Amino acid sequence: MTYKMNLNEKPFNLIKNETKTVELRLNDEKRQLLKIKDLIEFTNRANNEKMIVEIEDLCYYPTFEELYKHFDKISMGYDENEVANYQDMEEYYSKEEQSKYGVVGIKIKKLYFI
Repeated sequence: MTYKMNLNEKPFNLIKNETKTVELRLNDEKRQLLKIKDLIEFTNRANNEKMIVEIEDLCYYPTFEELYKHFDKISMGYDENEVANYQDMEEYYSKEEQSKYGVVGIKIKKLYFI
């Protein structure tokens, strides 16, 4: 199965360069359908560039605070000189949403561009 997701330009390019290998998402109804070996078509919001990645693993946690304890900051999309702070994800997903659905770290491998 192939799922479609949008990304801002910075995380898109980090996946493109194979630096970011874990996509962080709310485990809502859409993400609950994901399975290992499924594909994700990411679209860059800035220029509509697209790429296909394969899901290598799905790691579930109750909150982003817990998820951040299990991955290094580079794999999650931070630069070496940045501080990885789980509260950064609250810009996208509220504490209430995290409490309702939990979160998922989607380990990915870039396959190709379309």
